Amino acid sequence: MRFTDGYWQLLPGVSVLRPQEVESHEFDGQRLVLYAPTARITKRGDTLNRPVVTVTVTSPAEGVLGVRIEHHRGRLPRYPAFELTTDPDVEVRCEEGEGWVSLSSGPLTARFATDGGWACDFLEGDRVLTSSSGRSIGLVTDGEGRHFVHEQLGLSVGEQLFGMGERFAPFVRNGQSVDLWNSDGGTSSDQAYKNVPFYLSDRGYGVFVDHPERVSFEVGTEVVSRTQFSVEGEHLQYYVVAGPTPADVLDRYTRLTGRPGAVPDWSYGLWLSTSFTTSYDEQTVTSFVDGMAERDLPLSVFHFDCFWMRQFHWCDFVWDPATFPDPTGMLQRLRDKGLRISAWINPYIAQRSALFEEGREFGYLLRTTDGDVWQWDMWQAGMALVDFTNPDAVEWYSSKLKTLLDQGVDAFKTDFGERIPTEGVRWHNGGDPERMHNWYAQAYNKAVHDLLVRERGETEAVLFARSATAGGQQFPVHWGGDCESTFVSMAESLRGGLSLGLSGFGYWSHDIGGFEGTPDPAVFKRWVAFGLLSSHSRLHGSSSYRVPWAFDEEAVDVTRQFTRLKMSLMPYLRRLGAEATERGLPVMRAMLLEHPGDRTARGLDTQYMLGDSLLVAPVLDAAGDVEYYLPAGTWTHLLTGERRQGPGWIAERHGFDSLPLYVREGAVLPRGARTDRPDYDHVDGLTLEVRELAVGAETTVRVPTADGDATWVVSRDTDGIRVVATGTDKPWRVVQIGPAGTVTAEAPAVGATEARLP
Repeated sequence: MRFTDGYWQLLPGVSVLRPQEVESHEFDGQRLVLYAPTARITKRGDTLNRPVVTVTVTSPAEGVLGVRIEHHRGRLPRYPAFELTTDPDVEVRCEEGEGWVSLSSGPLTARFATDGGWACDFLEGDRVLTSSSGRSIGLVTDGEGRHFVHEQLGLSVGEQLFGMGERFAPFVRNGQSVDLWNSDGGTSSDQAYKNVPFYLSDRGYGVFVDHPERVSFEVGTEVVSRTQFSVEGEHLQYYVVAGPTPADVLDRYTRLTGRPGAVPDWSYGLWLSTSFTTSYDEQTVTSFVDGMAERDLPLSVFHFDCFWMRQFHWCDFVWDPATFPDPTGMLQRLRDKGLRISAWINPYIAQRSALFEEGREFGYLLRTTDGDVWQWDMWQAGMALVDFTNPDAVEWYSSKLKTLLDQGVDAFKTDFGERIPTEGVRWHNGGDPERMHNWYAQAYNKAVHDLLVRERGETEAVLFARSATAGGQQFPVHWGGDCESTFVSMAESLRGGLSLGLSGFGYWSHDIGGFEGTPDPAVFKRWVAFGLLSSHSRLHGSSSYRVPWAFDEEAVDVTRQFTRLKMSLMPYLRRLGAEATERGLPVMRAMLLEHPGDRTARGLDTQYMLGDSLLVAPVLDAAGDVEYYLPAGTWTHLLTGERRQGPGWIAERHGFDSLPLYVREGAVLPRGARTDRPDYDHVDGLTLEVRELAVGAETTVRVPTADGDATWVVSRDTDGIRVVATGTDKPWRVVQIGPAGTVTAEAPAVGATEARLP
C-alpha cells in the first residue's frame, strides 16, 4: 500500500507521524525498549500533546531479532497469531556507546542512534545488512480515518529480494507491489494461493512480518532504495533473520515458524488423477491403472478428484453410488495392485449435503454476526464453511475423513481454503476476520494432517494442499494450483515453486501438462520431464485425461524414462527430504541457495538445483531449444556423461527424451537398485556414482533408513578412491563414471565397510 505522492508529498487525506529521536531507552535483561517522540524534545513543553513511538527489540531465537513498533498500546490482542517456536533461554547482549545503544543475538545486532535523528542499523558482525532511517517508520492515518504502521528497510546497491510465498510474477521481487492475501486467482496473475510474509535477501538475511492479516509490500517502489511493509492497526511486529548464507536464513526462519513435515517414501512416486470434470467410473479408473501397468509405467498413487462425490453434494464425503457402487471393494482392488489412494476434499459444505444441517445444528459452520450460517452460491450452491476455530468442528470434520481412511484412502488433496469472507462474520473463537482470511488455510491443513498422523500412527503424512501461509510448510505437500497448458504457464509455475521454496516450504508439485485446457504433445512431454524432476509428481488436468497414451506413443516412452529415473534417485531424494525436515531447505532449490556467491546464478528462474548435486533446466520450447547457465566447475550430464565447464551460458537443442540435467563437480550420487517404485530399501544394492572427485577431496553420502542413517565417506588420494561405510550391512557398490557416462571402475562391497577404486 502506498501512502505518498512521490518522495516528498503525501497522498490526499493521508497524515504520517514519524519518530524523530530516541528520547530514552530501557533494558530489562531481555528486551530493549526505545521511546521515540514524533518531534525533537528541546524543552519540557515539547513533551505535551506529543505522540511517542514505542519500539521494543527482543530475540526469540539465536540470530533473530524482533522489532515491535507501537503507537497506542492499549488495543486488545488480535487473534489468530502465527505459532512461533521461541527459545526462552536465548542469550542477548545489550551494549551502549557514545551516541548509540544495541541489542545482539548470536551474529545479529540492531544498533540504534541515541543522538540525532531516528536511525537503526542491522548488522552481522561489522557488515550492515539493512537499515531503518529517519523516514522509514510511519504511523499513518488515511482519509477514511484508518490507521496503519509501516517500516521501510534499506536496499543496498544491486540487492535482490525473493520469497513472499508462491508467487507467479517475476521471480525477483524488486520493483513489485505485493499484497499478501490468499486468493483463488490461478497462476497467471499477481494473486497467489500461498502468501507468506517473509522475504529473503541475496545479501544473506531475511525479514518475517509477524501478521496473518493483509501485509502490503512496496519493494523498491514507493521508495526505490527501500522495502516498505505495512499493516492496518496501531502496531507492527517484524523479525530480522541472520544468515550469513540464504540457506542459513531458511534454517533460522523455519526453526522459528516450523520445519517442513516429513513425507512417506511412496509419495515421491508418480501420481495419476481422474482429472476434474472428466467422466469416469471404476471401469475408467481400472483402465487407466491397467494401461499404465501394460505400458510398464510405474505408478504409485491414484487420485480421485471432485466427482467421486455426487454433484451438488460437495463435501459430504459419500461416494457417488452411480459411478462407485462398491467404494471399499474398489479401493482394495486398487491397493492390491500396489497403489496408494488420494481423494479430493475441500472445507466447503454444500447446502444439499447431508452434513450441512448437521453442521448448522451443532454450530460447526461459520456464522454471520447475526447468528445465521454464512452462505453463498459460488462453487457449490448454498455452501457454508467449516469453522476450524471450533475444536468440536475439527473433530466432527475429521471423523468424516476417518471413514474414508477406513475405506482405504491414504492421502487427501486439501483443495481451496482461499475464499474466506471478512465482512459480517463471527468465528467461534472470536478471531479477527481479517486475520482469519489467510490463517484459515493453516487451520484447515493442520486438521487434516493431524488426522493422518494420528490415524496412521506415523510421523510422516502427505497432503496435496493448495492454500497456505507462514508455517504451512509443516503440513506438506503443496502444489501450484490452476495453471494453463502452455510453456508460458510451465515457466510461471516453476517461478512459483522456487519462490515458495525460498519462503520455507520443503516440497512442491504442479499439474504435469497444465490444468486448464489440453496440452499439445510437445507441452506434455516437456512438462513430464520437469514434473518427474520435481519433489512430487502428479498427472492432473481439468477437462481432459492426462494418461500419457492420450498424447502419443513417445509420451509413453518419455513418462517411463523419467519415472524410472526418479525412482532410481530415491536414496538421494530421501536425504533431501530429511534436510527439509532438519534445516528447512527445499528439495527443489533456487540457484541462489546453492550458489549464493555467483551473481549470475542468483536471480535465475528457469532452472534450479534438485538438492545440492543436480542442476535441472526444464525445456520450455516445443522445438527443444533451451538456454541455461552452469556455475563454476566441471558439470557432467547425468544422462549422457557429457562434461561441460562453467561458468557460462549454453544454448542447445534437446529431444523429448532429454533436458539439461547435470551433476555437480565433486558430487557422489547415490542411486537405488529399483526403478519400479519409490518405497523400497534404498540401501540394498545401492550404487555410489563418483564423478570429478578431485585428489584430496572428501564427501559424505547419507541415506536415511528406517533404523537411522547409512553413511559412506568417499575420499580420493593419489592411490584412487576410498569408501568407508557405516550403518549398513546390505550389498552396495561404488563406480567411477567417465566420459559418455561409462563406468571406468567399480568395486562391489557385499556387507563390507570399505571399498577402493584405482
